[in-house]
Amino acid sequence: MPKKSDSPAPVDSDLAFEEALSQLESLVQEMESDQVPLEELIENYEKGSRLYQVCEKRLDEAQGRIEIIRKNRNGETVLEPFGEEAAESENSSEADASQEHGELF
Repeated sequence: MPKKSDSPAPVDSDLAFEEALSQLESLVQEMESDQVPLEELIENYEKGSRLYQVCEKRLDEAQGRIEIIRKNRNGETVLEPFGEEAAESENSSEADASQEHGELF
């Protein structure tokens, strides 16, 4: 039996999301077959983990670039970042609106 290298196959961290996801899906399909030896399963798992991190990074980058178009209290259209900041802003706006209308909840 040939000896496997100790270092797992590298993953290009500059991969596009679609390419990383495609490689990850291929690895999963291969791993789900009963034909892969244990050592190769472990290597594929490690590579899959790195591909997952690349995918997650690309999604985080994309989310940071998305903006939400929203109207403020004055009826003006504003752009806000998508994500936690937008959710906090929305909750704050709802609280302000509730106070303006004298609502308790």
